[in-house]
Amino acid sequence: MLVHQILKSKSDDAVVTVKPGTQVSEAAKILAERRIGTVVISTDGLTAEGILSERDIVRFLAKRGGAILNEPVDNFMTSKLVTCQRDDKADDILAQMTEGRFRHMPVVEDGQLVGLITLGDVVKARLTELSMEKEALQGMIMGH
Repeated sequence: MLVHQILKSKSDDAVVTVKPGTQVSEAAKILAERRIGTVVISTDGLTAEGILSERDIVRFLAKRGGAILNEPVDNFMTSKLVTCQRDDKADDILAQMTEGRFRHMPVVEDGQLVGLITLGDVVKARLTELSMEKEALQGMIMGH
């Protein structure tokens, strides 16, 4: 399975972005309201400059306290982004996410943000693929 197939299967393929300078409290509010795990930091909504997850916020809250909520997301975002492209294989993405211990990956084509896939998206796609393979093998064994 390829990344573009995963993106097609998502019910909402919009990428939630916030501008640099947005307060962490506002980003946290967006995460809670949208029931999502990450926001992409982008000046123009088209290019990914960074990413900030719920985990990032919790880690910094534990280290530095509630004052971080009034600081800009730029101070806490991951700016060395690991991205993928639409034609990348889901298995490769799963390996990268597992090895890098992260759960969200921006999908970028020609420098433009075209989507975001999560570890859950990739696992769901892989399970669907395995289920189809199982049914095909059972059909072959039974002579269908």
